[in-house]
Parts: sequence; structure tokens; C-alpha cells
Amino acid sequence: MLMPKRVKHRKQMRGSLRGKANSGNRVTYGEFGMVALEPCWIRSNQIEAARVAMTRYVKRGGQVWIKIFPDKPVTTKPLGTRMGSGKGAVDHWVAVVKPGRVMFEIAGVPEETAREALRLASHKLPCKVKIVSKADLDAAVAAKEGGEA
Repeated sequence: MLMPKRVKHRKQMRGSLRGKANSGNRVTYGEFGMVALEPCWIRSNQIEAARVAMTRYVKRGGQVWIKIFPDKPVTTKPLGTRMGSGKGAVDHWVAVVKPGRVMFEIAGVPEETAREALRLASHKLPCKVKIVSKADLDAAVAAKEGGEA
């Protein structure tokens, strides 16, 4: 499972999932990507399951990039414990994903293979996603930035 080697603070607060992704919202390495449509926390084992689904479908051809990393600790108190007596121990690690974030990228395989691999991987994730190509997403982001300026 993915997790940080070491962290400055062992436990974190829950934080907020408001807003859209400011960074990581473009397909930078591959030809096709998977974009989140809703905010969510993605656990390290869900990221790994999606990666395995993609690499198995493309029969280890092409290349896959994981652009999210689970660096937020989530704590849980033991079952049957009463309220109080402090915060629980770290249970698992999550990646905070906001709408517009490109989570996975793939290249080096035909378009239909890439789309099917990303579709299979999307079933392993807890949020709605959209599969995009680099050209389509760059055009959409450029149009949005041009409209705001």
C-alpha cells in the first residue's frame, strides 16, 4: 500500500473538500486520463486496486502514471470504546481528491484499450469519474481560462 515514509505530524484534522482542483487538473504525462467529477477521499488500497486493474487489462503494456498520493492519515477508535479519552490511532491513509483532478494517466496503448482499462479502474474508486484524452482536456481548460480572463 502507498503511504508516506514519515510525516511531520502523526495525526491530522479532517479538513474541507470544497472547491475544485487547482493543480493536477491536466493530463501531463500520458495520452488519456481519469478525472474526478466529485470530491472524495481515496484510500491507498483503492488506488492499488485501480492500478492492478489497469495494468492487468493492458497486459503490462504501455505505461501507467498514478498522480495522487495518500498522504492524509485517518484515525479510528477501537470498537466498543466510549467517547472521550483522546483521538484514535492512525487506521489508514487517504488521498484528498477534488473535482477536476487527474488521478491516473495511461499511454503507449491504443485508444480503445486505454479507455477500457481506465473504465475498469474507475469501478474500484468511490467517486464518479470521466475518462478524457490529453487534447480534449487541454482544449477545455484553455477555453475556461480564456473565458475567465
